[in-house]
Amino acid sequence: MASSSSNWWRAPIYFTVSVLLAFLAISTALRSLPKDEPQPTNSTPTTPLLLEASAALRRSGFNIIAALLQITSETFISSPNSTTIFAIPDTSIANFSHTSWLLKHLFQYHASPLQLSINDLLKKHPGRCFPTLLRGKNVAITKVDAKERVVEINHVLVSHPDIFLEGPLAIHGVLGPFTSMDPLYDDQGWDHIQAPICDSKLSLVSDVVDTKKVIEWTHIIRLLSSKGFVSFAISLNSVLDGILGGQMNFSSVTVFAPPEFSFVASSSALLDKIVRFHIVPRKFTYIELASLPANALLSTLVPDHDLEISSVFNVTQELIINGAKIVAPNIFLSKKFVVHGISQAFQLVGLPNTSR
Repeated sequence: MASSSSNWWRAPIYFTVSVLLAFLAISTALRSLPKDEPQPTNSTPTTPLLLEASAALRRSGFNIIAALLQITSETFISSPNSTTIFAIPDTSIANFSHTSWLLKHLFQYHASPLQLSINDLLKKHPGRCFPTLLRGKNVAITKVDAKERVVEINHVLVSHPDIFLEGPLAIHGVLGPFTSMDPLYDDQGWDHIQAPICDSKLSLVSDVVDTKKVIEWTHIIRLLSSKGFVSFAISLNSVLDGILGGQMNFSSVTVFAPPEFSFVASSSALLDKIVRFHIVPRKFTYIELASLPANALLSTLVPDHDLEISSVFNVTQELIINGAKIVAPNIFLSKKFVVHGISQAFQLVGLPNTSR
């Protein structure tokens, strides 16, 4: 106990070192990026203004953004007229392990070509969007409490309002990133910045949470194809819009995927119903399923059509649901999704044999 207490002073040193290393890696990567976008001439605020803004950020504890603002100001600022920067905490940035172009996009997504003080933000209504420096990506006001002077953007609290407010530049500190940068989405070609969908009048259409859910479904479909569940993956992709459009309220999902799915060429209505019968609007890992009693029922996306656990570990130590064995448990597992591979398609009463 004495030994651990005597080393208490090392914790802030370790943190400072990690922040410095993160800053060096990020700044080097950002400066080495190809200039794929035209750099405006004399478009950034003057050096004295940037020095003052950087000092204000450091005083508020945003050391990495403070340093990057001085070294790679073009990442955050593109207009000589106005800019608002939402500073991400050092602890959040230090945990990122993404490629340099992803980090550049992340920082651009936290800057807007509008100058917005906290008073300006408090005047906006929830559901109002505004643009960022990342082309085609908006952020949305998701909570405003003028009395308490509370503003949330993409469900993230503006924790340090008006860190700097001078000339064309406004800077606020936020509690965390506006978007999830899960390593799950690091495959080339994926839309990494999960932004809300806004219409042409900058009104919120679809929340960032809903957008991320669509992305995760798409990842599941790709994973199923790569694991050999091709016909079911094609079927799920065909009916996904209908499932999301009518069932956006479920917060977690279990998918049972058969290797052969003969109804892939069926009419859209029939295919939709059969695919829904393989989806449970609740997450059940393999261990959680195995802990359920025999004859337990699992509700599916087809009303009044449940799955039944017909055998909990038979003599060959297999879990059987509706006559199908779980042959590939937990082939995909996240906070809200789980996918199990099953030996054959489930039988839906009143329809032809779905396991052919």
